[in-house]
Amino acid sequence: MVVAIDGPAGAGKSTVARAVAAALSFTYLDSGAMYRCVALASIERHAEPALVAAQVQISLGPRVLLDGSDVTDAIRTPEVSQAASKVAAEPAVRVAMVAEQRRLMSSGDWVAEGRDIGTVVMPNAEVKVYLTASPQERARRRAEELGVSAQTVLAEQTLRDQRDITRADSPLRPADGAVELDTTGLTLDQVVARVVALVPGHRD
Repeated sequence: MVVAIDGPAGAGKSTVARAVAAALSFTYLDSGAMYRCVALASIERHAEPALVAAQVQISLGPRVLLDGSDVTDAIRTPEVSQAASKVAAEPAVRVAMVAEQRRLMSSGDWVAEGRDIGTVVMPNAEVKVYLTASPQERARRRAEELGVSAQTVLAEQTLRDQRDITRADSPLRPADGAVELDTTGLTLDQVVARVVALVPGHRD
């Protein structure tokens, strides 16, 4: 079974997906980390993202490994975050990452989060959720996480949202049949409970 959680930056996808996976005893897949790894490798190697995407070995778990090196913290820097959004818009990169994500989720139970899990990667996912929140709330959360100004994050977030929504390949949008959940004002436990309740056999 696959639980697909999509949504814009700062909506809480990673935190919610991790917690939902733990609650269900499913495996968590952070698709964004895969694009961040490609962005980081592209920056460090001064290489085209499409070339990097075809070569790198990415291991997802409690720690993210890129060609055997722990890059869990390195892929979360503002520089890599900004680059990852551009990298993710490249069709050749998306083809490589989507193929790998589908391979991983071809068996077993997964909670996967990203921007196109329910629309492109796993359109037949049994449960599809579109997480969102107000732009101000999303910027506040990301600013807290990064320790930077919320105004700076909001400006960058606005550009990223526009890029994600308008890109030609796999634009950000709710998947057909997805349950839209606005997390503004909700606690993590409340959001997790609502997502878990959508999974057959876990309803109250």
